[in-house]
Amino acid sequence: MIHRQQVKKQRILFIVLLSLIVITAFISAGIGYSTLTFNRLLPTFLGQGTFKEEFVLFSVRLPRIIITILAGMALALSGAILQSITRNDLADPGIIGINSGAGVAVSIFFLFIPIQSGSFVYLLPLVAFVGALITAIFIYILSYNRGTGLQPVRLILVGVGFSMALSGLMIVFISSADRQKVDFIANWMAGNIWGADWPFILALLPWLIVLIPFTLYKANKLNLLNLNEPVAIGVGVAIEKERITLLLAAVALAASAVSVTGGIAFVGLMAPHIAKSLVGPRHQLFIPISILIGGWLLLFADTIGRNVIEPNGIPAGVVVALIGAPYFMYLLMRK
Repeated sequence: MIHRQQVKKQRILFIVLLSLIVITAFISAGIGYSTLTFNRLLPTFLGQGTFKEEFVLFSVRLPRIIITILAGMALALSGAILQSITRNDLADPGIIGINSGAGVAVSIFFLFIPIQSGSFVYLLPLVAFVGALITAIFIYILSYNRGTGLQPVRLILVGVGFSMALSGLMIVFISSADRQKVDFIANWMAGNIWGADWPFILALLPWLIVLIPFTLYKANKLNLLNLNEPVAIGVGVAIEKERITLLLAAVALAASAVSVTGGIAFVGLMAPHIAKSLVGPRHQLFIPISILIGGWLLLFADTIGRNVIEPNGIPAGVVVALIGAPYFMYLLMRK
């Protein structure tokens, strides 16, 4: 049973984080290389701006803001699922190689398969999902012991190894590609938000619409999987079936996000940890908070990175890594 005080605290934090996302989005929309001042934002949003103002807001900044929030939410939820099913606080789709698997698949698709402009956007999440899924299967098999089950520490080590190997494979692809395609893969690896257009939002949104309610529906199962295996088995949980189902959901969320944002790590590591520290370890409580923290965190990183050096800025993945790498080291030493 969840205490009423915890539910009240969750609701307050939910409203605070939602407000923080709105404020950060407003600031992000009002600053940048192209001129669009804060006092012109609301009139432009209501259709009273000049052609240039409307183009900057609706074709450049607003799609990027929305895709960044959605991707951050997907990565945070993916990280929360992975940490629970592996019982490992260091699990993150970027750290354990799932993002790199998606990146290799996207690179192969982009370099070697004829691209139809109409279907390219919508095929990307599917292609990324296939690559991430194959990688996750290999990592899971190599981390599993028939006698003791899934080995959390081994999972991290195998995942890091896969991540490095797959990043090396992408560099091999770069060496044999033409300049335009090299730029694309290099930007992807750096975590540069490249899919900043309305069709990319339509490609990413369905995955979140389906998988967020699905994960919340599985919250009780995740609570049990986060305990030791004998307890979960004792209350009737089909451990392997639930793990595989939830692993598929985590892979799909991570793959759909990184297919349009590039190789961004650490969001899925930090957001669940911060959420748990605020509202506790019950999944019904911390998952909604984690989703909002992930969305805000990536939006904040992209806003900072985009405006530090004009006109190109610093990739959001680099800004997140500057925050997340020390946090990862702290967790590694503590655990």
